[in-house]
Amino acid sequence: MSFALREAETLGLVGESGSGKSMTCLSLVRLVPRPAARILSGEVLLDGEDLLLKTEREMQQIRGRRVAMILQDPMSSLNPVFSIGMQLGEPLAKYHGLRGRARLARAAELLASVRIPSPAGGMRQRVVGAMAIAGPPRLLIADEPTTSLDLTIQAQYLGLLKELQQRHRFAMIFVTHNLGIVARTCDRVAVMYAGRIVETGPVRQIFTSPAHPYTRALLESIPRFGARRESLTAIAGQPPDLAKLAPGCAFAPRCPQAIARCTVDAPLETSVGAGHTTRCWLHAPA
Repeated sequence: MSFALREAETLGLVGESGSGKSMTCLSLVRLVPRPAARILSGEVLLDGEDLLLKTEREMQQIRGRRVAMILQDPMSSLNPVFSIGMQLGEPLAKYHGLRGRARLARAAELLASVRIPSPAGGMRQRVVGAMAIAGPPRLLIADEPTTSLDLTIQAQYLGLLKELQQRHRFAMIFVTHNLGIVARTCDRVAVMYAGRIVETGPVRQIFTSPAHPYTRALLESIPRFGARRESLTAIAGQPPDLAKLAPGCAFAPRCPQAIARCTVDAPLETSVGAGHTTRCWLHAPA
C-alpha cells in the first residue's frame, strides 16, 4: 500500500475488522507485535525522514512527540495505578523538560484545551487526547477513538479533535468502521480489504461515485432513515485469512461483479478521477 498526508489533512481508514487498519497504524510507528510480526520492506517518510531507518532510541523520541496515537479503548491507555496528572506530566517532562509547577500548569492547560475544566474530572477519551497533543505531534493516529461513546458525546469529541487539528496543524489518520464519521470528519478516505488499500480518494467522490465493488457494498450496508427495506444489505461471505490468500483479487469470492481475471491476477492500481484510484479489473485500461 501507499498513501500520503499533507499538513492539517485528515485521512479516513475504513474496512471490516481484520482488514489491517490497526496493523497499518502500528507499522507507521514501528510497534507491530514481535516476534509474530515484522516489517520487511518499504518506507515511512515523516517530513522526508524514513522512520524505518531510525534506531529504537531515536524512535522513542519520535513516538508521542512527532507521531502520537489515540487507541481504541482509553482504559487500556491509562494506568489506574497513577494519577492523570502524573501520566499527562510524563510527556511534558520527556519532550519539553518541564518540572514542578511549570509542568502542572501546562498539564492543566492541556486538560482545559480538551474541555475538562476540572483536573479531578473523568472523561477518559479527552485525557488521552490531551496526552496525544502534548508534543504537539506532526501526525495524530486516532484508532477508533469514539467506539464507546454515545452519539451526543461522539459529536462533541469529533468537533474537539477537528478544533485541535486546526489549532496545531497536525495531519490525522482516523481509523473507523463508521462511514458517517468519515463523511463529517475526513478530507480523503482509504478503503482497506485484506491488507491492501483497494480504493482511495476525496470523501465526496468516494461517497457519490465509489469505484470498487467492496466500497459500494460498504456504503449500501449503511442504515438510512426512510429507506423502505425489509432487511439491511449485507456483504456475503467472510473476509479471507490473510495467512492463506488465494491468487488474484482477495475480494473476488465475495464480489457479485467478479470476472475470470479476478481469480488469477491481483488488480493494479488504476486512476478513475482526480486523486481517486482503485484496484479493480473492471476499471483497468483495455
